[in-house]
Amino acid sequence: MAYTIAVAGKGGTGKTTVAALIIDYLARLGKGSILAIDADPSMNLNLALGVEVEETIGSGREEIVGDIRSGQYNLGLDKQQAFRLMIQECLVETEHFDLLAMGRPEGPGCYCAPNHLLRQSIDALAGHYRFVVIDNEAGLEHISRRTTRDVDLLLVISDPTVRGLIAAQRVFELVAELGSRVHKAHLIVNRVPSCDDNEIVLPQELAAKVAELNLPLLGVLPQDPAVAERDVLGQPLITLPHNAPVRRCLENLLEHVLPIDGQSR
Repeated sequence: MAYTIAVAGKGGTGKTTVAALIIDYLARLGKGSILAIDADPSMNLNLALGVEVEETIGSGREEIVGDIRSGQYNLGLDKQQAFRLMIQECLVETEHFDLLAMGRPEGPGCYCAPNHLLRQSIDALAGHYRFVVIDNEAGLEHISRRTTRDVDLLLVISDPTVRGLIAAQRVFELVAELGSRVHKAHLIVNRVPSCDDNEIVLPQELAAKVAELNLPLLGVLPQDPAVAERDVLGQPLITLPHNAPVRRCLENLLEHVLPIDGQSR
């Protein structure tokens, strides 16, 4: 059974960076096959991983709907078969992981149908992989629609601001309110400036806010200039050196929460 990791948080916190580095970390560990899911319509995960995506769930669904409306639909396939084939066509296979992108509907359409298909896709594909890593849309959309149901590990990413921590608190509250099946949930505060001695710790006022909000803090990640540099140049984030500060700190945190010993939990 796949171990599912979901990464969530408000826009601009670096959640896609964290998701990409988790995928790369798992791939380097060689502990089993990995399905990466870009559930954000803005589609940045493939760029962070250095992978091209030609077809998404959203665009594939629009093609099928267009064929049905125009009378060009293959009557030899029922709709479920057609959608299953479409999902396989959307799957990008690489040497180290496979990637599935939700994308978005053409025009001003609702995201309900792509969300529903994404949930079906996760259910259908997850059993073939050891790990599933989901980069969620910024905000609460996928949690409120329960796209991220049956999650073993939810990592909520915040920037080092009080507003970011309050936004993170809303994610944890929504998970609890909806009764989502999340086995473990933790907070990671990203882009924390280092002190004079290069120690990475939360500023005192933010640490006090974390305690006040009773947030399950897993740890912090440093502000790493190499990440910003790759973003500016459009380079994949997985090209970061293995000794990059953000890599080292994230991998130290993951060692405490991931089943890297071969167990399912």
